[in-house]
Amino acid sequence: MPDSSFDNPAFSAALQSVQARIAAACAAAGRDPASVRLLAVSKTFGPEAVRVARQAGLSAFGENYIQEAVAKMEALADLALEWHCIGPIQSNKTRPVAEHFAWVQTVDRLKIAQRLSEQRPAELPPLQVCLQVNVDGGSTKAGIAPEALPELARAVRALPRLRLRGLMCIPDPQPDAVAMQAVFARARVLFDGLRADWAGLDPLPDTLSMGMSADLEAAIAAGSTLVRIGSALFGARPVKPAAVVPSAGIPGG
Repeated sequence: MPDSSFDNPAFSAALQSVQARIAAACAAAGRDPASVRLLAVSKTFGPEAVRVARQAGLSAFGENYIQEAVAKMEALADLALEWHCIGPIQSNKTRPVAEHFAWVQTVDRLKIAQRLSEQRPAELPPLQVCLQVNVDGGSTKAGIAPEALPELARAVRALPRLRLRGLMCIPDPQPDAVAMQAVFARARVLFDGLRADWAGLDPLPDTLSMGMSADLEAAIAAGSTLVRIGSALFGARPVKPAAVVPSAGIPGG
């Protein structure tokens, strides 16, 4: 759905549908809907789509493609928005990420974390980061192996310009919701273990980012605190990014 087709009533209806799904999933899991944040995945959609989403009440947006995202941020500088990097980061792309994003959800190497910390401008708050974990050994191959998580978490926590907020995962699709929830539950175990290891320290990790348009219910049942929703809000994505040619990224949302 290109930008020209966006209008407030249509987007508001899509948003209400997603919010109803989140509320129903939370009710089924005995959770407060306020415990689950909604991140709108706006990658490949232009600034006008984000403006419409902001008018509908959303303020946090996820982007995979760094060059596209920075151009979009500049076009939307008049709005108070929270930008999350949810795509893989190459070493030569850390500076624009450190300078422009509020969150990075895809840290899976100490080298990337160190560069982000070193390049985070002093006048900005610490960069909020999640560690991406490959909980199922899936074909995407993105994310750190679960057994390597404690060591990376300790190293990232020590970096001065980063704040470790929690974990993120993008497991491969499963044949049914029960199987999908079981995979998400592995991430929940890792998240709970991280919090237990750091009991008494402040701040504790508080974010478990998992679940997209097709599987948000299974993710919420397993304990997700942040769902990344793209197609259920914005519709089918354009074949090419709406702004500029992107850097390397991965599908999501």
